[in-house]
Amino acid sequence: MKSENETMHEDFVDVRVAVPGIVATARYAGSDNFIGRPVTGYEADKVIVSKPLAVALAEVQAELVAEGLALKLFDGYRPQRAVDHFIRWIADSDDTKNKADYYPDVAKTDLVKQGYIAEKSGHSRGGSVDLTIVSPGPDGGWDELDMGSSWDLFDEKSHAGSTLVDASAQSNRKKLTDLMVKHGFKPYSEEWWHFTLVDELYPNVYFNFPIK
Repeated sequence: MKSENETMHEDFVDVRVAVPGIVATARYAGSDNFIGRPVTGYEADKVIVSKPLAVALAEVQAELVAEGLALKLFDGYRPQRAVDHFIRWIADSDDTKNKADYYPDVAKTDLVKQGYIAEKSGHSRGGSVDLTIVSPGPDGGWDELDMGSSWDLFDEKSHAGSTLVDASAQSNRKKLTDLMVKHGFKPYSEEWWHFTLVDELYPNVYFNFPIK
């Protein structure tokens, strides 16, 4: 019999299944992230969210589809074991593989203090998502709108209200934020891509089951 810590909770769902047409790529399941390798607990290229969060995302997605756009998710539910991996990684001062791309001007030891990484994450409650808006690309895929900085770039210009990015990027961030707030999410001031459902299903529970 499988442990509760190994089986996906019944109130969680694969966002691609719950919201047809949504774009999702689990960046922590691969090497294109600030650690530079797959993170513990991400065993499949899936973005998992709580069911109420999926319903809210579907509402946002419907508005974007009407404009020929779509949502793209980078991360949703994050196992506590993944957060623990982040903290262990911070403690290893020699491991700076992807520093140039993700935290060029911030010391690893300051990532927690500056609010980019936490020992307990809203992602582990299934109530938070990292996402952006995409438009159809020339090759049949999707291109991310210019937000002035890339996902998980730990830098001042990634702060939601930063004026270090140009007017077009500020406008795109506002569009994303306005849509998410309209459908029940609250933004995070340090990261333009991070939103948490106001009415979380499990506001005080940090889950640990892996993503398979």
